[in-house]
Amino acid sequence: MTGGEAVELGLPSPPGPLRLLLHPPGVDLVSDRLRRERCWEPFETRLCLALVGPGAICVDVGANIGYFTVLAAALAGPAGRVYAFEPDPDNFALLERNVHLNGFAARCALSPLALADRAGAGKLYRSGDNLGDHQVYPGDGERPWLPIRLARGDAVLGAAVDAIDFLKVDTQGSEAAVLAGLLRHLAGQSRPPVLLVELTPFSLALAGSSGRMLVEELATLDLPFWIVDHVAGRLVATEAEALATWCDNVAATPGDRGFMNILVGRGPAL
Repeated sequence: MTGGEAVELGLPSPPGPLRLLLHPPGVDLVSDRLRRERCWEPFETRLCLALVGPGAICVDVGANIGYFTVLAAALAGPAGRVYAFEPDPDNFALLERNVHLNGFAARCALSPLALADRAGAGKLYRSGDNLGDHQVYPGDGERPWLPIRLARGDAVLGAAVDAIDFLKVDTQGSEAAVLAGLLRHLAGQSRPPVLLVELTPFSLALAGSSGRMLVEELATLDLPFWIVDHVAGRLVATEAEALATWCDNVAATPGDRGFMNILVGRGPAL
């Protein structure tokens, strides 16, 4: 199921103009928001604009239909490279089409793999009402699933990439497993990365991990932590233990599905 409607994104120039083909109305939160507003996560978009420069090596894990993939490819330019991972076949079809639509095929490497802490067979449990909310674990309700392939990020990217400049991870609860498969590579690279990661204690617990575990994994990189305050449009400096304690408190509160995006690494001048 892929849509034929192309929407021009409301971005500054550079990098605009960029266009995205969208899913039909009502089946994907990202597509519906882009149809209305021509931008997804405005403050996170600003961060990407500030952090990704010409020649950057970027990795988009949970690429969906390619919003951040296309944005990063435009900013990184012909000398840069974007590696995007999206295991859902409907999303991946639009990801491919959107990369080609914007003329970025030569600077993007697209993969239908789901990055994890192990390689092998996996399952993608699909949401019935939001194509951006699929997950690689059963969760707390019945979902249809399809077979997918799992891979460790360090194995897939290790031979191809000396250093990752910008890494986005948004995988609906499997972020800890994704990072576990990438940390060895990130820790050993010659220049520090910048990571934009979704932190959702409820979903992480369903996936067999926890918010504290994810924060403690990221703390091994010895980089600054920032809370992405998308309402106020600012970065708030924080410490790993403060984030881990927040995760513990959310996890201990029944029904609390609170989440935030965090930035790990140098904060840009906005």
